[in-house]
Amino acid sequence: MNQDFDVNSAARNWRVETTPSASPLEVVNDLFASDVLTLEQLKARLSKSAYKSLQGTVERGAQLDAGIADTVALAMKTWAMEKGATHYTHWFQPLTGSTAEKHDSFLNPAGDGVAIMSFSGKELIQAEPDASSFPSGGLRATFEARGYTAWDPSSPAFIVRHANGATLCIPSVFASWTGEALDLKTPLLRSIEALNSAVTPALELFGASAGTRVGSSLGAEQEYFLIAEEYYYRRPDLVMTGRTLFGAKPPRGQELEDHYFGAIPDRVLSFMTDAEMQLYALGIPVKTRHNEVAPGQFEIAPIFEHSNIAADHQQLIMQVLRTTARKYGLVCLMHEKPFAGVNGSGKHCNWSMATNAGENLLEPGDTPHENMQFLFFCTAVLKAVDTHQDLLRACVASASNDHRLGANEAPPAIISIFLGSELTDIFERIVSGQGGSGKSAGLMGLGSSVLPEIPVHAGDRNRTSPFAFTGNKFEFRAVGSSQSISFPITVLNAIVADSVSELTADLKARLDAGLSLDEAVTEVVKSTYQKYQRIVFNGDGYSDAWHQEAEKERGLLNLRTTLDAIEHLSNEKNVGLFGRLGILNERELAARQEIMYDIYFKTVNIEGETTEYMAQTQILPAALNYLADLGKVGSSRAAQGVTTEVSAAADDLFDAIQALRAQNEALGGEEVHEKAHHMRDHVLPAMNDVRAAADKLEKVVSSKLWPLPTYRQMLFVK
Repeated sequence: MNQDFDVNSAARNWRVETTPSASPLEVVNDLFASDVLTLEQLKARLSKSAYKSLQGTVERGAQLDAGIADTVALAMKTWAMEKGATHYTHWFQPLTGSTAEKHDSFLNPAGDGVAIMSFSGKELIQAEPDASSFPSGGLRATFEARGYTAWDPSSPAFIVRHANGATLCIPSVFASWTGEALDLKTPLLRSIEALNSAVTPALELFGASAGTRVGSSLGAEQEYFLIAEEYYYRRPDLVMTGRTLFGAKPPRGQELEDHYFGAIPDRVLSFMTDAEMQLYALGIPVKTRHNEVAPGQFEIAPIFEHSNIAADHQQLIMQVLRTTARKYGLVCLMHEKPFAGVNGSGKHCNWSMATNAGENLLEPGDTPHENMQFLFFCTAVLKAVDTHQDLLRACVASASNDHRLGANEAPPAIISIFLGSELTDIFERIVSGQGGSGKSAGLMGLGSSVLPEIPVHAGDRNRTSPFAFTGNKFEFRAVGSSQSISFPITVLNAIVADSVSELTADLKARLDAGLSLDEAVTEVVKSTYQKYQRIVFNGDGYSDAWHQEAEKERGLLNLRTTLDAIEHLSNEKNVGLFGRLGILNERELAARQEIMYDIYFKTVNIEGETTEYMAQTQILPAALNYLADLGKVGSSRAAQGVTTEVSAAADDLFDAIQALRAQNEALGGEEVHEKAHHMRDHVLPAMNDVRAAADKLEKVVSSKLWPLPTYRQMLFVK
């Protein structure tokens, strides 16, 4: 690692335009959303009628008036050029899980050596990237190239800066020539509409005013690792796969529990501050930063936003973290399990529903027992999660997330809900008909007269639950750190919309039968909780006892691997759900399933070939070189003992490499499904055997000859 790295010099690469005497608060206030074309900015640049039309689309979901496109495009171009932009791009989310962009210049030749800067409404509304070069899962053949990006006016345009300029990014959807969704944003937008259509009739029964709209809100906690850049480039496995395929456990990992919330190292804090400033300029409300559990692991988290914007912002957060880390001689690792034996990384998605008036529908009242609306929607979530355990598991399934879910750590692959003792007690009292007050919060004394008493939540938190109620939202903790959150949000919106619709019909029938609202809601909540309460588990999700209870006594699914999970996507239940709500038709859903199989196969195949290459060309030669050096030492007892140990491990490694090579060459068949299963059932076990032998060698081969940076170096050198 370069010990002369200049943090201050790197930090100066980020320019904040402000007066030298400005306070930090003034800097942030001036900076926040400065690179975002907000509705307020557009209001000053558009005619009153054009602004009102666009506002209706953004805030009320009204149909976009194509007639205002030229006016908006001119305002957008003028604003972007004032910000230094020379190009624009339709920024979209193809089915790769990342983002895509094709840059076009505002400049257009006008003849006689003259050029003008132009941007039309037609160019704003639609562009045409090559659809054949993106995953389509069979929706498009290779020779069928036409695809379209279309402007999403509900997510604001923004500026992305680079060392030599800036680009206007226009959030967009991506569809095929035949009109089928080839991206993650289109079904997300459809699911938001489905949720609104399902929840507003329920709110009307509770007395909501006409014109109320409902959407989902989300805050996503992003975990990541940072390592020194030079170590990264000396590890072919990190460069090729994002995780270490080799690495013996160091003498110290996270056992001392001293990294979590510890003091943030100076270089890391400088990186975080730089990244935060860029995110502020993009209007991303990042709130929290801290050390995570594993050494070298950190977290950043924004506050709640509309889920469509939150999904766009999450992609930008990952992009900014990755690019900014390089300025500080670091590499940001988003893989779910870059290092074996220490905590992996997730992306905890805190999901709720809210009205356009700002009412959180999952916020209990002052007295939760009396808050029938809250209990109704909370019960709908219970029903949704129990009915669609398979979908929730499938929407977070990937080869990389398999190293967390159902494997080495939390959360388990078994989907369950943590409600906490207070809320569980309320439901159980409703079922039993007891009524009265249940568990209540109080004050916690801290044992010193100089310390104040603090409020105690009646319900504890549960970090082992994959889906936990945390006071006014549900935290979906199974989402992977490298994953786009768009599909998980789409699934959450869809399953809750469907559940609310069914419960609303039940509630309305009881009201029509003459029951009061309180009586009707109580009956609906009671009957629904009785039917779906098996999904509620407040205990230790890591325990073997829970796995036995969940599968054998409760009948819950335990889909341990990606391939176990994604085969459920094409179930009749799921095809019917997405089709009924107008989110994904059968072809679109089947395409996503096919892409998941394909990505799984290719991911593990790359890992298998990288494992073979590194073991054959780096690790085995290091062992043989060490054996040669030991032969020069002589016949001392120490030399003979080490020689025997190294020789045996080298033989084991050689045999394991040959076995892995055979599995890599076999591939498993012609169909991608067969190949994916071959990777899981044969290549991954063969890789593990190679790693076991190699990691044993790492502990006995001279450190001078060992070719790879070790865990001790990568995790602890900051």
